[in-house]
Amino acid sequence: MAAAIQTAKEFYLKLTGWADWLEPLALLLARLLVARVFWMSGLGKVQTFDILGVRLPTPVMDNSTYFLFKNVFFPELPKWFTDIAAVMAAIGELTLPLLIVFGFLTRLGALGLLVMTVVIQIFVFPDAWWPTHAWWAAILVVLIARGPGRWSVDRYLGTEK
Repeated sequence: MAAAIQTAKEFYLKLTGWADWLEPLALLLARLLVARVFWMSGLGKVQTFDILGVRLPTPVMDNSTYFLFKNVFFPELPKWFTDIAAVMAAIGELTLPLLIVFGFLTRLGALGLLVMTVVIQIFVFPDAWWPTHAWWAAILVVLIARGPGRWSVDRYLGTEK
């Protein structure tokens, strides 16, 4: 019986060794997945305009974004504060996902998005914990704990193992 247990244990250890090659792929996929959510939200907060027929994103906030922050998300706060919050949210949602996608300062970017997730959960959509925010938070905590993985700028620069 002990020999069978030892054989099963050795087989399991081989499987886990073979599965180690999945970690860089899993961390890359986690980075891309969570970054897309925030990137798309950030794009929704900004307007675009044409220059010589080319549509370029600009940091000009969409009026509906200001409206949502003032009248829906934070109606009890002063307008100057909600305007600043709207701009900060757009900047965060457009810069932090880029850090995460490229794996540059990944843990810092993931921490920033985790803070945004907590703020969204508490103040904006308190009923969305299990359907949405728990998943974002779980992925972001994994990125904070494990880092970006082998396929990242952080790894290339030597700032991650």
